[in-house]
Amino acid sequence: MGKKNKDGKKDKAGKDRTGKDKQREPASGAGLASAVVNASRSLRTVLSRNLLATGLYAGQDGVILALAEEGGLTAGALAGRLGVKAPTMTRTIGRLEAQGFVERRPDEADGRLTVVHLTKAGKASVERIAEAARLSERQAAEGFNDKDVRAVIKLLRAMDENLRASLPDAPRAGGKTVAEKF
Repeated sequence: MGKKNKDGKKDKAGKDRTGKDKQREPASGAGLASAVVNASRSLRTVLSRNLLATGLYAGQDGVILALAEEGGLTAGALAGRLGVKAPTMTRTIGRLEAQGFVERRPDEADGRLTVVHLTKAGKASVERIAEAARLSERQAAEGFNDKDVRAVIKLLRAMDENLRASLPDAPRAGGKTVAEKF
């Protein structure tokens, strides 16, 4: 059933002769980074194209989904949550406000703060954003079966955890992302 070890005894794949898992060296990763970056870039490009029907551009969808989940956030909280710098978030909020998707209001508890909230148009766009994301995922996984998709997700999450663990003060991935909740 398995290969013979140096003692001539058969072992099961991945097990030593005592039945314990063999310690394997990590894969070299040759080409891994470029494959992940290229797939991510292509997925984001397709998502951006699929979002055009909603009137949104790349990056704006994340802001709307975060606000849909939280109800209202400051620009700083949005920037931190989405991993962008504050000036970038301020420009994105300004564009979304001009498009009628969000509005800024003083915080009810602390009038010194400004909180960003979804407008009716912003709330109405959530399902269209989710549909664009589902379409993009179907396009990315064309030809994959359910088991393949689950395996890719599991491996990418493990890779993300490995990389986050190597960063100082990086938030740990836990639970679902904002987009996965819709």
